[in-house]
Amino acid sequence: MMRILHILDHSAPLHSGYTFRTLAILGQQRRMGWQTIQLTSAKQGPSAAEQDIDGWHFFRTPPDPRWWARLPVLRQISVIAGLARRLHQVAQTARPHVLHAHSPSLNAIAALRVGRALDIPVVYEIRAFWEDAAADHGTSPSGGLRYRLSRALETYVLRRVDAVTTICEGLRSDIIARGIAAPHVTVIPNAVDSGRFRSAPPPNRVLARRLGLQNNVVLGFIGSFYAYEGLALLLQAMPRMLATAPTLQLLLVGGGPQEPELLALADRLGLRDRVSFAGRAPHDQIGEFYSLIDILVYPRLPMRLTELVTPLKPLEAMAQGRLVVASDVGGHREMIEHGRTGMLFAAGKADALAGQVLHLVRHPELWPALRQQARAYVEQERSWSGSVARYGEIYQRLLAPAS
Repeated sequence: MMRILHILDHSAPLHSGYTFRTLAILGQQRRMGWQTIQLTSAKQGPSAAEQDIDGWHFFRTPPDPRWWARLPVLRQISVIAGLARRLHQVAQTARPHVLHAHSPSLNAIAALRVGRALDIPVVYEIRAFWEDAAADHGTSPSGGLRYRLSRALETYVLRRVDAVTTICEGLRSDIIARGIAAPHVTVIPNAVDSGRFRSAPPPNRVLARRLGLQNNVVLGFIGSFYAYEGLALLLQAMPRMLATAPTLQLLLVGGGPQEPELLALADRLGLRDRVSFAGRAPHDQIGEFYSLIDILVYPRLPMRLTELVTPLKPLEAMAQGRLVVASDVGGHREMIEHGRTGMLFAAGKADALAGQVLHLVRHPELWPALRQQARAYVEQERSWSGSVARYGEIYQRLLAPAS
C-alpha cells in the first residue's frame, strides 16, 4: 500500500478553502487504496501533539514559545526548523513512500531537509503564491522586500523538489516561466464531490423568512469577504440593477476582513432592505443557502492573484445547478465558458456586472440550459475522483527504480 505523508500549513478544525481541498484530496486518496499521514506546521496554532478531527488523525507541530520566534523572518525560520524536526520524527515512524508538501514554501523547505536525509522523494503542491495573497490582503506590499524574499523561496524550492503540482493552468504557466521544465509540473485542478452536490435542495422557506428573502430573484455570494473578491463592486452595481429590476435581493453568506466596510457601504447606498448578511454558515448547511439563490455572482477584481488562481466556490455552485455570473479574470475563464456554463463580465466594471445579471433576469428561458451545461461540465471535467487520480502517475514515476 502506498503511503503518502502530507505536510500542511493548517487543517481542520480550521475552515478555509485550503482545508476543504485538503480533506477532499485525503478522502479520495484513501478511496483509491492509499494510506495518508497528515502533519501540520506550527501555523496551525497551539494544540495537542496529535489530534483526531472528524475521523482524521493529524500530527501537529508545536509553536516555538521563545519570544524571538515571533519576530519577522525569525518567525519563518522557526516554523521551518520546528516542522523539520517534527516531520523527521513522524517520517521515521510512518515510513512514507512520498513526502507531499503543500503551500507555502516553508513546508516544502522542511520536507526537502527530511526527504534528503531519509531518501524520500518530495512533491510540492502550489495552491497559490503566498506573496501575492499577502499583497492582495494588504499585509505585505507587492514588490517589497518580504514579497521578493517569498518569491525567491518559492523558486528555490521549485528547482529542488522531485515533482511539482499546482491547481490551475495560470499557476503552471507562471511556474514554467521561472525555468521549471514543463513535464515537471502537473495540474491537479480544484474539483467538487458531484455526488455530494447533486443539486440544491428545495428552498428552505423557514431560512428564507429568517433572512428576509421573498419570492423574488435572489443574487448571492458564498465565501470569504476579502477585498479581491470584489463584493464592494457588487454592492455598487445593485442600484443600477434595482432601477430595472426593483424586486432583486442580494444574499451574502460568509465573513472576513471586509465585512465592516461592506455593511457600511450597504448603508450608504440605502440597500439594507435589499441586502441580507447571513454571516458564516457551517459547511454541512451550505446547500440550504445555495437553494435560496438564483444567480451566484463572483466579481473578483483583476490582479495577479485572481488572474492566476482558480477559486473553488463557483464549481460548487455549478455542481448544484445554480446560475453563475463571474468577472472575466483568468481564474474564472479556466472554469466558465461564457454563454454556455455561465456568464462573464469585464472585471472591475459595475455596469458590466449589472448588464450580465439583468440579461439573465430578462431571459429566464436561458436558465435551464445554462444550469444543465454547468452541471455536466463539473461531472465530466471537475470531479475529485478524476482530479486526484492524476497524483498516481506522479508518485509511481518517483518510486520507479532508476534505469
